[in-house]
Formats: sequence, C-alpha cells, structure tokens
Amino acid sequence: MPFLKTKQTKIAALVFTIITALSACNDEQPTSSTNTTVEKNKHTKPQLLATFKDRLDIYKEVTLSADLSHLSANQKQMLSLLIDASKIMDDLFWQQAFSQDKKTFLANIENEKVRHFADINYGPWDRLDGDKVFLTHSETKSHGAEFYPTDMTKAEFEQANLTGKDGLYSVVRRDDEGQLITIAYSEMYSDEINRAAAILEKAATFADDKEFANYLNMRAKALRTDEYQASDFAWMDMKNNPIDVVIGPIENYEDQLYGYRAAFEAYVLIKDLSWSEKLAKYAQYLPELQQELPVPKKYRAEVPGSDADLNAYDVIYYAGHSNAGSKTIAINLPNDEQVQLEKGTRRLQLKNAMRAKFDTIMLPIANTLIVPEQRKSVTFTGFFANTMFHEVAHGLGIKNTLNGRGTVRQALKEHASALEEGKADILGLYMVRQLLEKGAITEGKLEEYYTTFMAGIFRSVRFGASSAHGKANMVRFNYFQEQGAFSRNEQGLYSVNMDKMTTAIDSLSKLILTLQGNGDYQGVDELVATKGIINETLAADLARLEAASIPVDIVFKQGKQVLGL
Repeated sequence: MPFLKTKQTKIAALVFTIITALSACNDEQPTSSTNTTVEKNKHTKPQLLATFKDRLDIYKEVTLSADLSHLSANQKQMLSLLIDASKIMDDLFWQQAFSQDKKTFLANIENEKVRHFADINYGPWDRLDGDKVFLTHSETKSHGAEFYPTDMTKAEFEQANLTGKDGLYSVVRRDDEGQLITIAYSEMYSDEINRAAAILEKAATFADDKEFANYLNMRAKALRTDEYQASDFAWMDMKNNPIDVVIGPIENYEDQLYGYRAAFEAYVLIKDLSWSEKLAKYAQYLPELQQELPVPKKYRAEVPGSDADLNAYDVIYYAGHSNAGSKTIAINLPNDEQVQLEKGTRRLQLKNAMRAKFDTIMLPIANTLIVPEQRKSVTFTGFFANTMFHEVAHGLGIKNTLNGRGTVRQALKEHASALEEGKADILGLYMVRQLLEKGAITEGKLEEYYTTFMAGIFRSVRFGASSAHGKANMVRFNYFQEQGAFSRNEQGLYSVNMDKMTTAIDSLSKLILTLQGNGDYQGVDELVATKGIINETLAADLARLEAASIPVDIVFKQGKQVLGL
C-alpha cells in the first residue's frame, strides 16, 4: 500500500538520509537519537529551519469529492459516521507517530504555512525527505516511532522474553522496574478504540447491504479485542456494497525498527461500478500467472486465493497513516497471510486520487525528464494499470519462507516492507506483459506501460529513503540502470530500451522472490545498502524537477463540508 517519497538536492544530505535509515541495524544504538538535533528549549516556540523554507509548497492541494447523488439518505448518514470514526484513527496515528499532543504542538507553531506542513507530516519530520527534522527544538525521529521506548536498544529488545514480541497490535513499554513489557492496543488506546467501535456499530444500522453491516460490526469487535482476522475474512466476502471503509491498525511501515507494529489509518470509499466491472476479469488470471513466474518451481508453489477481486473507487476521506506525507492511490488488503492464501486479497484502485497525481505530477515529470519521442507513451491508462497491477502482484510470489524461518514478513524484519513493495512493482510490470500477450489487456501497447513506469520511478523516488516504497524505487532504478533498461542522453533526458527492460524485469523478479523465499535478511540488507542510494546524476535530475516547481505529492481538502454531508 499506500506510493512514495521525495526530492533531494544535496548529495551529502541524500547519503546521510540513507545511512540514517539503515543505522537501526546497530544493536547497541537506542531507537532514537537525540544528539543530532538542535538544542531543546521548551520555552521557545518552534521555528522552521532555514534549509526547509523551499519545501513548504511541495504539496498541491486537491479537493477530495465524489458524486453522492445516487446514494440513499441512510447511506449518506452512514458516510458521515464513517468519517467520524476515521477522525479517531487519525488521532490514534498521531499518538503512534509523535509523543506530543497534537493540538498543543500545532498551536505552538506561529507561522500558518509551517503549521500546515507539520500537520501534513504528523510531527516535525519531513516524511518526503527522509524524515529530516524541519523545526527547531525537535528531536530526530525514532526508527520505532512511538511503538517502543526511545531508550531501548535492538539488543535489549531481542534478548527480552516478551509476550507478543513481534505482534502487530501492541506497543512496547517499560514497567515500574524498567523492564520491557507489551501493552495491547485495545488497552493502550481504550477510550479512543471504544468510541470508534461504537460509531462503527451505529453506522452498521444505516447500512443497506447486510454483508457490509456485518463487516462493520465485526470490525468494531476487532478493535476492542485486537483480533482482526475474522473481520478480514468478512471484508473479503463483501461483493455488492457501494460504500466501503478500510479502518484500523493495518500497515507496518511506520515501524522502521522492526516492521512489526501496525499503524492506525482509514479510507472512506465510494465504488465506481462501471470501472469495477471492467477490472473484474483480471483476478481470474492470478493462479495461472503464479505458475508462470520466472523463478524455480519451489518459489511459486503457493497458490494465491482465487476469490480476490479488483474494483475502482472514489476515495472521499483519508485518515492516519494513509494521510501522512505521500498519499496512497491504491490498496491491496488484507495483509494477513492466511486470509491471502485462502481468499486472496481485494485490490482497490483510488481513481480520483490517481487522476489528480497523474495530471499534477506525472505529466510534468515526463515533459521534463523523458525524451520527446517517448512522452506520448506516458498515459493515464498506463499509470492506472501499473498502479493496479502493483496491488495485484502483492498476491503473487511467496508468503512463507521455504527454510522454516516463518513468514517472509517475520524473517526480513524491517526490510520486509521495502522488498515486498519492490516485488509488487516489478511483478506488476511482468503481469502487464503477460496479460498483453494473452490478449487479456486490450488497451495500450507495452511501450506505454514501460515508459509510464519509468516516469513513475522519478515520481516515487522523490519520496525518499525513509519509506518502504522509496527504498524499493531506488533499488529498482539502480538495478535497471546497471542492466541498461534505460539510457540518459547528453540533454539529461531518459529513454526506455524495451528489450533490456524486459530482461531486467525478469532477472529482478527472480532475485526478489528468491530473497523472500529464503528469508535472506542479510541478502536484502546488502541489496538495500548497495542499491538503495541516489547517485549524483539522479540527484541533479531530481533537482530539475524542483526547479520546475513540480509538486512532490498532493494534500487533500476533505471532509463533510466538502461533500455536503
């Protein structure tokens, strides 16, 4: 989930960002560093650091709306309640990301633009520039966010005998004697959890679709008990509901220390029935595509669930993790490996947000960095399909290691998310090629998908080294460059080599799937360390995008007032 991060112009800063992102591997360092920050002074209001004055306009505001005229009065009332519940997820994510009270922290920032920038980033760290501190009197962001004690070392955690040590739905704290303990989300955030659950139960009474009402009630129960699998199965069983909500602790990207803990978020969605009907046919190809993966048989032995579905939506509200920094434009859930194997996943394409990014960011990037003769191949059809098949490709490959190291997510720890995002990107392109050859995709040519993907790398690599997607993009860019999948001319414009791109896609697919199947933590660590970097030439090209005032991402004007609710 959620797609990716930043523009960086100074090479030294870029290298520092990546080293910082990888430094969590040092067992003897605490999870956050305080000696690299400016001197704290609680009596002085925070000010913007001078080096960030040009970054306040990197987001383009977009109004997030949709046509609700076809919805009943009950459905509109339900939407209003779902937004209320989502706002609670937003507050919970702030607590997970930053220790200071949101209202107090923001009220203490005098400059309106700086305050808005801090609100977008859920704290004093620029999420699209490697989580760099942008306010005075602020500490470096902890790799473990607020999931772990800031004075905890990795060695201490790994030696501790803890219940639910790698659990998705608990925080790690110290007891009165200073020993590490885990506290379940339902206990840690009990007031907010119970309020959100009650709102979901009330919303269920307005649901016209019985399966959706059942899901809302089960999700409410999951919030109170920290047992989410049953509600994930219920979510997979919904087929006809015109309204949807993704809500709860879901993605583990915020936990950059281990990738264990899930962060709260929410999306409120309206289904686009006509687009969804066009997409439905692709899910049936998953088992066939799994067996055709360019990797030895044992790495494709798992059979993905065939009950998966593809749908297009207009998103009308983002909250929490999904709203922090870069904005997600497609969703692939649930993350639960058992649900994926038994049922597959649902892939939700957020069409209105996707179109906003394409028009605002992708086209200007193509006109700046792609050779003129290939610019016409950068299309919304290609962007939509590449994004969609990225999500579909999460269902391919392998979920459990072949050598008894547990799930891939457990074995690869903090690198699991970055490698999974890299897998989804590369296998998404592989799927496009295969489906074009099978005649399942009838729109566009392969050159459109490849060239749009290339422009998409420039968009995504600007999201920085702190995100899973950002690391995946940098690895892929450097790998493609080594394989000659693209070239750069004297004018600094890029072109795709079709044959070499195809070869590079297959070889990188094999590499990633093998690393996942083997649970090869050291191999992934080396891959990120050697290829997860931005070289001098690329940094200069990204600076050209900055000079052209091309937004890095979008931010939403959203809510009940915008929707007329």
